[in-house]
Amino acid sequence: MGLRRLEYRGYDSVGMALRTTGGDIARLRTTGRIGALEALLDDWAGPRFDGAGIGHTRWATHGAVTEGNAHPHVDCAGQISLVHNGIVENAASLRAELDRAGHTFVTTVDSEVLCHLIEDERRRGTDLVRALQNALARVHGSWALAVLEQGSGRIIVAAKGSPLVVGHTAEGDFAASDIAAIADWVDEYRVLGDGDIVELARPDSWRRGGIVIPPPALTRCPWRGRDVELNGYTDYMAKEIDEQPEAAARVLDELADGIANGALWEQLNLPPFERLRVIGCGTSLNAGNVLANLARRLGGVPTTTVSGSEAAQEVPDTAQLVVAMSQSGETADVLRGVQTGAVGISPVLALTNNPQSTLARLADAVVGSSAGPEIGVAATKTFICQVISAAALMISALVGMNRVSARSAAALVDDLRRVPDQLAAASAVAKCVIPPLVDQFAAEAGFIFIGRGLGLPYAAEGALKLKELTYRWAEHYPAGELKHGPLALVGVGTPVIVIDNGDPKLAGNVAEVRARGGHVITVGCAGGAIPVVDDPAAPWGPIAATVPLQILARTMALALGRDVDKPRNLAKSVTVE
Repeated sequence: MGLRRLEYRGYDSVGMALRTTGGDIARLRTTGRIGALEALLDDWAGPRFDGAGIGHTRWATHGAVTEGNAHPHVDCAGQISLVHNGIVENAASLRAELDRAGHTFVTTVDSEVLCHLIEDERRRGTDLVRALQNALARVHGSWALAVLEQGSGRIIVAAKGSPLVVGHTAEGDFAASDIAAIADWVDEYRVLGDGDIVELARPDSWRRGGIVIPPPALTRCPWRGRDVELNGYTDYMAKEIDEQPEAAARVLDELADGIANGALWEQLNLPPFERLRVIGCGTSLNAGNVLANLARRLGGVPTTTVSGSEAAQEVPDTAQLVVAMSQSGETADVLRGVQTGAVGISPVLALTNNPQSTLARLADAVVGSSAGPEIGVAATKTFICQVISAAALMISALVGMNRVSARSAAALVDDLRRVPDQLAAASAVAKCVIPPLVDQFAAEAGFIFIGRGLGLPYAAEGALKLKELTYRWAEHYPAGELKHGPLALVGVGTPVIVIDNGDPKLAGNVAEVRARGGHVITVGCAGGAIPVVDDPAAPWGPIAATVPLQILARTMALALGRDVDKPRNLAKSVTVE
């Protein structure tokens, strides 16, 4: 059940190591889905299991997708079973050293190195906890891992740079990389910090740097497993698209009272800023570009946005605020980005759907996006909630720094409160008009998305959704850039999706497309192919256009036979660089 709750994060193999009543360890692995693992358990004819075990859904980085490379991994003697989320950066040198020492490797996976390092320590008579500590001292990289020892049945967990939580209950002791996996059993949990090592059945054994420390404070589990049931929907993406009006209203209920009076900004206790730098990846970077546009338009704040993986190339600005955006708060590239020279000594504000995440702990302040659990790999409601919480944050900050008047901010809050209804109306329209469009264009090899100004981040998000779900190429461009190269892609019938936010120059760009035979699909103003009710002057841009773009991507993906909840090669929470 716990591993099934993690299916949404994406994986290509899955396995478990379970202790039997006879003290042996049974290892069951498959490159199939969780159902295939359940079938292996149903067919198990050996001794009964005693309740101790570890499991992992792997997303391949080192080594091909094979049953042999699936977790858990074992040492030479089969005494140590281990599951590992993260990356061992010096795996090659450690493997060579262990080879020379006589260890036998059976996989090409970096995680197997950890088993043999622990085995070396145990051969010296070192206690399991100390053995793990000594082994990890030789490793460069990141990890959330669990070790199961055959003879004793002890389970030791450790974390560095990758999320891991533990919960101790009357029903047992649990550890997981995502609270979703154990939410059915755990009311409260603790989060491991970097370098923490804990014996699962002994919460008093919390160690950091070899020293026993008091366990961190308990965190209340915010939801239960039933919160992520399909509830009659055919897929999670459909459910989460429909949840967007309610999610948007929830974010506004939490934040709106602190916008026009600057209280939301003031309670963060951050210094005033003259420049803004936004760090994000994927959908979060698109939401970050919405935030950047708003900061420029409303407050005249010079703003840059950068992908987390490229942040190390940046030079810090003086008097800047860094806003790091990540839905999970565990995105490895964003976490590294906030630790680079792009940040320097600047304060970092985390905008995340997980206030207990690693990013939240690294940041100087946190604003939640309160989207609730999102299971579909392709972000939907988390994008909408990020945009709304980012808009609330920036308007409040501009009020607090006297760049926007309280009266103007109050009018903007009124506009924000109309967003949930706009999203619902856009959804109703899209569900009627998009299926015929999909019938017309499902066979097309690729799509172009264009927009201008405030509409451009939504064009980027629409293209991202389409390529994620359909596996067709989909590119976005500033509409004014068409004649500087991308227009060469437009031929007779090429579908070009236009995010129409009322920019007067957009009509000329659309005419350029039509003159070359391109098929224009306008999302936005009345009279377009997909009309939505929106405020073209809103500084957060045409947010309601997001919904038809999501529905377009989902509907086309289903027509092509794709799995819209689990697109190939993608993971929900990208915890390795």
